[in-house]
Amino acid sequence: MAPGIGEILRRIFIPKVPGGEQAAEEPVAYKGYMVRPAPQREGSQWLVAGVITKTVGDEVKEHKFVRSDIYGSRQSAVEFSLYKGQQIIDLEGDRIFE
Repeated sequence: MAPGIGEILRRIFIPKVPGGEQAAEEPVAYKGYMVRPAPQREGSQWLVAGVITKTVGDEVKEHKFVRSDIYGSRQSAVEFSLYKGQQIIDLEGDRIFE
């Protein structure tokens, strides 16, 4: 059976990397941290998720987050993942690494 229009559009507009995985989003600097949106596919929708990192001395600290918020497009989930990462930094600061 031929793929539907949604599948065809996903193949065209969602970047791929070798091995079939989706291209990682570029991290964005925010108040001394780096926030990398990393939405996760949930059926035909996208969960808000990302990674917050901060370099302290020679050590890179990392905090991963996944929210229950879902979006119909990957780009919308990327944008909200970035916003949510910044909100986590504003509310919790370095406590996220404890």
